[in-house]
Amino acid sequence: MKDLLRRWLPAWPASCAICAGWPARPICPACLERHGRPLPRCPGCALALAPGLERCTRCAEAGPGPLQQCLARVDYAHPWSALVARLKRDPAWAPPLARLLVDVPGLPALLQATDLMLPIPLSPDKLRARGYDQAWELTKALRRQLRDAPPALPGLLQRRPQAATQHELARAQRFDNALQAYAVDPAAGPQLRGRHILLVDDVMTTGATLQSAATLLLAAGAAQVSALVFARTPAPTLD
Repeated sequence: MKDLLRRWLPAWPASCAICAGWPARPICPACLERHGRPLPRCPGCALALAPGLERCTRCAEAGPGPLQQCLARVDYAHPWSALVARLKRDPAWAPPLARLLVDVPGLPALLQATDLMLPIPLSPDKLRARGYDQAWELTKALRRQLRDAPPALPGLLQRRPQAATQHELARAQRFDNALQAYAVDPAAGPQLRGRHILLVDDVMTTGATLQSAATLLLAAGAAQVSALVFARTPAPTLD
């Protein structure tokens, strides 16, 4: 019963979490129009693109990486950063954010090519403290929004308990730390071999976590790995 209530309560009239207008869904249409229009994004790292560009400068120079494709719904900035924080305090925010994910440009085609969805796991300490994994809640909520959604399996990608926290590290250290932070279940080979895997997470900062997870999954036999995140940290601006 609790899961059913969490699924449907966010759709009931309430005040908008952004403008406080009432009655509204958790995010009112006016705020969605103002803050949530889908933007053209780099297919390699999901950064918002300037007009006329097909890829960001960094991805164009670096060439193909471990991620086949990377999609994001919004920038990790006002007002979405506050809503992501709410998701980390209350899993009832997974359904309304998942409803926005459905509108990500290119997602239908990516899902058709996807064989398996994997959430990025929390560390054991954070999972015990929080009581749930927000990436898994987002994955489940997204699958409920879709017809013929690919299967989703938590646990194939695992988080080691002793890993350092990513945001505490310099950018150059994050990829190596993430490689050490995650592991693929040794028994997962048959489920991964030859498959196109879609990683799901709430926020992408530098991309080190997703790229490292993709590297591990490819080494374990996956044919391709892509990623879908709700929010992407925007590129720094130069003043």
